[in-house]
Amino acid sequence: MADPSSYRPRPGEIPDSPGVYRFRDEHRRVIYVGKAKSLRQRLANYFQDLAGLHPRTRSMVTTAASVEWTVVSTEVEALQLEYSWIKEYDPRFNVKYRDDKSYPYLAVTMNEEYPRVQVMRGHKKKGVRYFGPYAHAWAIRDTVDLMLRVFPVRTCSAGVFKNAARTGRPCLLGYIGKCSAPCVERISAEDHRELAEEFCDFMAGRTGTYLRRLERQMAQAAEDMEYERAARLRDDIGVLKKAMEKNAVVLADATDADLIAVAEDELEAAVQIFHVRGGRVRGQRGWVTDKVEEITTGALVEHALQQLYGEETGDAVPREVLVPALPDPVEPVQEWLTGRRGANVSLRVPQRGDKKALMETVQRNAQQALVLHKTKRASDLTTRSRALEEISDALGLDSAPLRIECYDISHLQGDDVVASMVVFEDGLARKSEYRRFQIKGFAGQDDVRSMHEVITRRFRRYLAEKERTGEWADGEEPGAAEAGPDGTVTGTDGAGLAEPPASTLTEDDGRPKRFAYPPQLVVVDGGAPQVAAAQRALDELGIDDIAVCGLAKRLEEVWLPGDDDPVVLPRTSEGLYLLQRIRDEAHRFAITYQRAKRAKRFRSSPLDDVPGLGDTRKQALIKHFGSLKRLRSATIEQICDVPGIGRKTAEVIVAALAQAVPGGPAVNTATGEIMDDTEEPGQQTGSPGEPVSTGAPDERRGQER
Repeated sequence: MADPSSYRPRPGEIPDSPGVYRFRDEHRRVIYVGKAKSLRQRLANYFQDLAGLHPRTRSMVTTAASVEWTVVSTEVEALQLEYSWIKEYDPRFNVKYRDDKSYPYLAVTMNEEYPRVQVMRGHKKKGVRYFGPYAHAWAIRDTVDLMLRVFPVRTCSAGVFKNAARTGRPCLLGYIGKCSAPCVERISAEDHRELAEEFCDFMAGRTGTYLRRLERQMAQAAEDMEYERAARLRDDIGVLKKAMEKNAVVLADATDADLIAVAEDELEAAVQIFHVRGGRVRGQRGWVTDKVEEITTGALVEHALQQLYGEETGDAVPREVLVPALPDPVEPVQEWLTGRRGANVSLRVPQRGDKKALMETVQRNAQQALVLHKTKRASDLTTRSRALEEISDALGLDSAPLRIECYDISHLQGDDVVASMVVFEDGLARKSEYRRFQIKGFAGQDDVRSMHEVITRRFRRYLAEKERTGEWADGEEPGAAEAGPDGTVTGTDGAGLAEPPASTLTEDDGRPKRFAYPPQLVVVDGGAPQVAAAQRALDELGIDDIAVCGLAKRLEEVWLPGDDDPVVLPRTSEGLYLLQRIRDEAHRFAITYQRAKRAKRFRSSPLDDVPGLGDTRKQALIKHFGSLKRLRSATIEQICDVPGIGRKTAEVIVAALAQAVPGGPAVNTATGEIMDDTEEPGQQTGSPGEPVSTGAPDERRGQER
């Protein structure tokens, strides 16, 4: 590890002007390229105290052994030089968007004597018209197959073309009317080129003029009683309209624009681009990248623009580029795009209307691409094995932790404090073994005490089961509770653990299955205090063969018990990715349970305590009397008038309402207005299951964890 002070430039050496800088390692390899409006101010940020640097930046400057820079005249030149150097050196610490494939384009080789329609990938060639990109090559072939009926342009290779010219016989497409057969001179080179230009015009979005011309020709042919020609033109119009339907109109003003959306988390970012030409989506592409440097959404957008348009010129750069966030500063990037196009380019964030709605669609695609990428990455056996080995090496474990349990605490301003436990075995989630806890040892908000209580209760059960049996039965799921479709577990037993439904009881003695299978690693959501609490709980129980660590979300640092400094895993580490995914799943499971408890509390009513009174009869009572207050003042005979309510039930209802203390007046939390006293807190006056305002704190995501 290099000391940045060993290669820090002397004061006054760095110029205060725009430029591009390169960090090199001890082998002179370029590991990072950046640009700056002021080289002096930007580079000074890298040579401050290492403790104040972001972990990713700290890793870069300690890997580097030297820094050099090049002064340029303007920020636009800096942007161009930065792109060139990133392409040339492929530095490891720069954000790089990499496709898992080269996106195919529909290409028309207008640089040939007889233009050809084909699928092309890779670098674009001069004199070739491109349309796309398309997500799949088969989508291009389907479009071309439709279009060849109307525009029978050559699609064969040079070898097939020359062989047909030599033999005087066209290929099959020439016989079935899907090629004009210029190889055997059925059409002249000039007429074939004009046909190819019409094909390009139609693909570029200039469809209205051509369709109207065909419709006039069809009408004229029908008037001249050339019915076969009129039928042929009618079929051609239908084919073109069918081809147009493949690209739905999304912007009514025939806009040419590219829409770029970004979905990101702490480790990765997914970029999706929709290419809109003539108001229609002509192509879509996307990338997923590892975030190996600390970077904002605007900077991610800037790198995506470089990737998209770094080698494009002319019409390949659209008049309008819509993005989720603007680079800072935006002027050099906009000027650079204008230079690539040769005309003004608008770079902005859509605020309203159809463009904003389409941007939301692109954003959903980016989010789905990120989720799909994570799912594929998590399902790979080799990747999971490598992740477990990296965790084992980083934490100093004797072997890979095949079973990992993660715990998280959730509450809303100290109310409804709950905890979750999720289980991953061999790197995959075991939702049937998820558990949830209610914090019962104390009231209020204290994540450290809550974590101590949860770990104590879970492993006290483990020790009790171990003492009872002396061994663990393979294949059993101790204490298992059936999970619903979303992985939630219902009910809690006296210890606060999930109570299994009857379907999970054994046939012999009716006892629930044992919950005695220990993990090799316990992960807690939090830093050093939460880790210390978890370790203290295990120490108090005499358990010394289970490792503990914590994952702090702010900097993704791994904390070990008793260590003053955290373990910082590389940002590209599969082990860190697995720990992050486990921690996020524990957080999701905890907050889902916490919200369910809060919603149930908001919907609570004195009628809930009446034995044998279900939701249907409770709703019938409220509907009959109009409010809980009127029901409380009703007599037994009046309650018996409600369908389904007998006298014995009515007596129980009256007794339950008499014991319940009426709450204070309900308050509209939005206006502060006291509601009509005919409605009381906790009653349901709307649709079943709809919570009624009780003056409790609003649900605020920022205050909920």
